[in-house]
Amino acid sequence: MDFDDQLRRHFGTTDLETLSPDAISAGVERMRVEFGLEKDRSRRFALWTLLHMLGAAPDLDVAFTDEEDREAARDFMDMMDAADED
Repeated sequence: MDFDDQLRRHFGTTDLETLSPDAISAGVERMRVEFGLEKDRSRRFALWTLLHMLGAAPDLDVAFTDEEDREAARDFMDMMDAADED
């Protein structure tokens, strides 16, 4: 799953700064729907990380039934927090 491809798929562009708040909301909603329908664990995780970066990810206990996936998501959040501190 390529990051730019996902942005184009859900938002129609790779430059989110060019979008209105309504267009971003619509793209996030499309991502949430795809996340809810996705069965592949890897693709679900990738969608969740993008939603997280956009501030729209569902809570871990809702998003992932598997503890291993929840732990991976926690690790991802920790890495993002550490990167923000630099």
